[in-house]
This record gives sequence, C-alpha cells and structure tokens, in this order.
Amino acid sequence: MSDEVFLKYESNVRSYCRKWPVVFTKAKGSKIWDSNNKEYLDFFNGAGALNYGHNPSYITEKVIEYIASDGIIHSLDMYAGAKSEFITTLQEKILKPRGLKYKVMFPGPTGTNAVEAAIKLARKVTGRSSVFSLMGAFHGMTLGALALTTDKASRKGSGVNLSNVEHIPAPYYLNNTFDTIGYLEEILTDDHSGIDTPAAIIIETVQAEGGVYVLDDKFLRDLREFCTKHDILLIVDDIQVGCGRTGYFFSFERAGIVPDIVVLSKSIGGCGMPLSVVLLKDRLDVFNPGEHNGTFRGFQLSMVSGKAGIEMFINEDVASQVKKKEKIVESFLKKEIKPLLKNNQEYRGIGLIWGIDFKDGKLARKALDYCFANNLIIELAGRGDSVLKIMPSLVISEEELKQGLEIIKKAVMSVNK
Repeated sequence: MSDEVFLKYESNVRSYCRKWPVVFTKAKGSKIWDSNNKEYLDFFNGAGALNYGHNPSYITEKVIEYIASDGIIHSLDMYAGAKSEFITTLQEKILKPRGLKYKVMFPGPTGTNAVEAAIKLARKVTGRSSVFSLMGAFHGMTLGALALTTDKASRKGSGVNLSNVEHIPAPYYLNNTFDTIGYLEEILTDDHSGIDTPAAIIIETVQAEGGVYVLDDKFLRDLREFCTKHDILLIVDDIQVGCGRTGYFFSFERAGIVPDIVVLSKSIGGCGMPLSVVLLKDRLDVFNPGEHNGTFRGFQLSMVSGKAGIEMFINEDVASQVKKKEKIVESFLKKEIKPLLKNNQEYRGIGLIWGIDFKDGKLARKALDYCFANNLIIELAGRGDSVLKIMPSLVISEEELKQGLEIIKKAVMSVNK
C-alpha cells in the first residue's frame, strides 16, 4: 500500500504524516504496524487520545458488544441508555470520590469545541468579553479557541483578527522568575493599565504543545485564589494531560484546587473515540436549550467507550501505574540523558509526559527522524518544534517503556555528538 492516494487527493494541510511517511494499518497496545508489517513502538499515542493504548481489549469488547446489540449510535442530545451510563459512571467513579460537584455538558466531540463552549459560557455568566490565556498555550484551532492559542503558525491560518483575549506571560518566563500572579494583580488594580477584568482565565496545568512546561502546585493554588478574589472564572483545559496523564485523573488534583470549568476530550473517549465534555459548577449552568449544540454530541459509541475507559482507569489502578513509570522515566532522563545534553538543553515533565528541549528545532527534528528510523513514533512540541515530546501509553509495559527510552538515548547521542 503506497502513499500515492494521499499525495494526489488529500489536502496539503495534513501534518503528522509528514513526520512518519508510511501507511499504518494495524495497532494494539503500544505497538503500531505499517502496510509492510513493520512494527513500531508508539510514544505519540494520538496526541494524548490513546492513554490506554491502541485497541485496549476491555474497551473494544464493550464497543463491539454494543454494536452487535443494535444499540443506538446517533442520538444528538436525546436521552439514551449509553449516555446515562457514561454520566453515572463519571459522577460515581470520578467526580464524587474527589468531592467535585460538576454538571456535565456535551458539546461537539472535539477538544476545540469544548473550549469554545467553555469560553462562551464564561462570557455569558459574567457579561464580560475578554479572556486571559497564558503565553505558550494551545487550546484549539477554531476561531475562539485559536484566539487563546499563541503559536504563530496556528494563528496565521485564521484569516481574521483574533480578538477578546489577553495573553499573559507564563511563570516560566525570564528563566522561571516571572511573577505571573503579581503581574495579573498589577494590571487589574492599575486604573491606567488599559486592561479590563476578564470573564475567565484558561490554563493548561502542563503546557504540552507549548513545550511540556509544568505549572507548579503553588502557582495553581495562587491562581485559584486570585480568580476567586477578582470574581474571574478559572477554566482548566485538561484535554491532553487529563484522564491520568499526570498520575491523577485530573491534572489539577495535585494542587488541591477546584476549577470553575474543566474541559476534557481526547482520552475521555476511552480508545480514541471522539468525545468531549465540559464540566461546570451548577451556578454556571445558564445556557438556554440548544444555545450551544452539535450534531455529533450524542455519539453513543463514544459514551460506551468512555464509560469503559473510566472503568479501566479504576480497575487497573492506572494512576498508580503512571506514578511508578514516572519514576522510571525521570530516573532514566537524569542518569542517561542529562549527561548527553549540551549548552542550555534540558528536560522537564511530570507523570508520563516529558520533553527533551534541544533549544534548536533542527536538532529536535533530527532526533525524531532517528527515532522513526529505529521504529519509534514520537512527536515534537514547543517553540520552533525544539522539544522531543515523550508521551507513551499509560499502561505501557515497563519493558516497552525502557525500550523506547533507549532509542531516545541513542537519538540524543546521534544529534549531540
């Protein structure tokens, strides 16, 4: 099977295939095979949509069983059995044990649509139009979410002015010395700053596409306190680093905070099924019926898969698995990778999302190409695509995890020789 049909007929906008120019046909667990039956280890995992690996048997069996029973597939936002079971499981297995009292909203089944819904809701609740977002953020590619996103390459595709957003320097600015909270306090209390109080502040607790920058616990707590003080809604975008990626189901749990709104997508769908949800405090549930909707917000296969994904997270104690494997990755990076880094190159991360920052996009791309040539699928992130992003399945075997890390070590040796 060749790539001819894609090159001839598919839009030039395609991107990931340019890094891994083969035709993939099969996947299971942490392995993926191309049309020539060549096997690759996957440290990309659908950009975070496959936290539980490819085709996890527990989840796919539930989906197959549902299809075979002629279960309803498409139902918009009508009441449906699979949807009822998903909501109940989310409430009983995830939210209530954490003391979280959220209502569940189903927008269109993409992360960017969930972000759009969240900021629309924040604006309606507060009556304010502006939203604050951190520099280095990625929140999606539709116009509202894109206005929150900061990388130039993504923003250039909009064709219009991206407005009603103020971008705030992240706390890792100025060599991790920038006082983001102090800056926010200053601009909102200075009657000559020219900046109005926003409807919301939206953050990723780990800026994944921004280069794997982990916002520390104290910052998250201080931001929560700041938002409460100024009557600003705090939105956490947990699309890529939620569902266990940081060692907790929600990435903000480590800081002990409760956001006003949480957006989830990617792995909330269980095995790559399209699904997104917006979790909101009861007092914020002010949309009129149909005020934000979408044809595929009731895709019941995603509800079945999502419910099974939550069950798998609980039954296999995925959070503990992540914390154990986090130590393996961190130890390897410290002992085996750090001595190979030059100049100001560094690594950073949490849970099972880590980045090796080459500070040079060309070097990072060479590292990626080396990995691909040695059967490892891995992605780039950050400024100038200078960060090699390590994002294996949360249920990857320790043997496979170490195998992938060894390939990465050889890639670093190759580009830094």
